[in-house]
Amino acid sequence: MTGTKSDSIDPTDQMLPPRSLVLFGLQHVLVMAASPITAVFLVSKALGFSEPVTVSLISATFLICGLGTILQSFGPWGFGARLPFIMVPGGAPIAIFLAIAQQTDVQTAVGSVILTAAFYFVALPVFRRLLRYFPPIVVGTMLLLVSVNLVRIYGSTITGKPGSEGFADPLNVGLALATIALTVIFARVFTGTLQRISVMLGLIGGSLLALAAGHMDLSGVLSGPAIAVPQLFPFGMPKFDLFAALPLIVFSIISMAEATGQTIATAEIVGRRGDAHAIVPATIRGDAVASLIGGLFGTSLIITSGENVGIVRATNVKSRYVTATAGVILVLIALFAPVGRLANALPGSVIGGTAVIVFSIIGVIGIDLLRRVDLREHGPMFTLAAALSMGLLPILVPGVYSQFPQWSQMILGNGLAAGTITAVLVNALFQHLPLGTAKKPAAGVEAEI
Repeated sequence: MTGTKSDSIDPTDQMLPPRSLVLFGLQHVLVMAASPITAVFLVSKALGFSEPVTVSLISATFLICGLGTILQSFGPWGFGARLPFIMVPGGAPIAIFLAIAQQTDVQTAVGSVILTAAFYFVALPVFRRLLRYFPPIVVGTMLLLVSVNLVRIYGSTITGKPGSEGFADPLNVGLALATIALTVIFARVFTGTLQRISVMLGLIGGSLLALAAGHMDLSGVLSGPAIAVPQLFPFGMPKFDLFAALPLIVFSIISMAEATGQTIATAEIVGRRGDAHAIVPATIRGDAVASLIGGLFGTSLIITSGENVGIVRATNVKSRYVTATAGVILVLIALFAPVGRLANALPGSVIGGTAVIVFSIIGVIGIDLLRRVDLREHGPMFTLAAALSMGLLPILVPGVYSQFPQWSQMILGNGLAAGTITAVLVNALFQHLPLGTAKKPAAGVEAEI
């Protein structure tokens, strides 16, 4: 009889003992903790934020990740999937946020996050129709451009500005290269959870080298208040510019597609009963709410992550109360100010090394998507060529559109926006317009799907 009662409970609804909830919740936090910390200190160093702003931003990011995780775990009123999800600031949204902030200002970047969160709600009823315009050729191109843009930005974090004192200091370059090497070594040597946090371990290893070389000062980490309270609108009131927000809005469609796949896959893994497709809108609404609140506190998009699904597979612990506990732990971390001060103390060269490897991985993901496309066909070949032309030009030649009207610079001067929009339009020209010019692959040659 006891087995009958247990079988009547959905695996995701099983309540574990408090000790197990905390233990398994901590495991989830360890796997995802690198994402919010890395995201914030990369943004802070690139935009030159002060220590108080950095501490507030780290606190806000952990807070929204925690609250969003709780929201996805419990799913009240259709906001959240009621699945064991963890929420993180995505790598591509951080890159786009930075690009917008550097092209305009951080208030406009924050306004773009809020506009994009609102767009989630507007696009949700029709987003499936939009997905046909974002095949692997488009998404892969976008991720590749994100990677190139961010490597360029963080290359200067390692070297400093040309002509400045200490430009390309061998010690700084050496610390960056050592951080990259340690990250790769940890990814090769370790397995399981340690392998998943190899980026954080590489950052720690690079920081220890910098500390040993006298290139890092930790004296201020334990000084000051122990409690951090996130600040609403830390950069002032947001500015709303639809043209500037376009790259994030375009990404949100891709994000909704990813959320669809993650929801269906996770529901299958945990044995969730019912139609998994019916849960997808709840997942996306949860992402939208978390991103909207995050924008109010100055963060980039906070979205559902699939990286913790591996833990569910490995442990076979499917309870959403475990991730809800992880969310509570994240909220507690958000209130611990020394975490923010520690991030602010990290040397720019180590941060730059971490950034280069992290954002190069995004490029690898893009290349993997492009690998699924037969680039011998005219349509995909010209789609990629045109998108790279429009996307790389403003990235590699800053100011190329500086004499154009201001409104056009918002799109043309942003390599991510220009390249992605070009990919969408050229792909549609070849694939969706009935011009009779599209050709099928030659006999024996099939596109990889």
